[in-house]
Amino acid sequence: MRKFLVVLDDSRECLNAMRFAAMRAAKTGGGVQILSVIPPDEFNHWIGVGDIMREEARERIEAHFEVFAKWMRDRQGIEPELVIREGDTIDEIIDQIRDDPEIGVLVLGAGVDKKGPGPLVSQMSRTAGTLPVPVTIVPGDLSKEKLEEIT
Repeated sequence: MRKFLVVLDDSRECLNAMRFAAMRAAKTGGGVQILSVIPPDEFNHWIGVGDIMREEARERIEAHFEVFAKWMRDRQGIEPELVIREGDTIDEIIDQIRDDPEIGVLVLGAGVDKKGPGPLVSQMSRTAGTLPVPVTIVPGDLSKEKLEEIT
């Protein structure tokens, strides 16, 4: 099965990337894998405090994931898979793609403000030529109707 890999973060554009991935997966018989990366610098405290913070970060990620997962199950009939990794976001995305041969497409959401598409899209665009899968960049301001039309 081909999986669409989507990065779960706190950006607004993440929503359209999730929608696109779920709609494409539903229409092509694929799956959705949602990756969330916890940056290592969040835990540079004492060991006990770092462990608590790591667990709290995982709980936040799982709660955030459940919102998207419910929508994917209810609206698209897709059961997404959650993967949580720790490290540099770009490195972890690339490692996840290399570790899971079923991943067929990386789906990213592009921001719409005047600063550009966002750091993730900007950084991944630089390495897109060496990735083993294509990258789909979904504009953050596409309407639900337009997303349905193009998927």
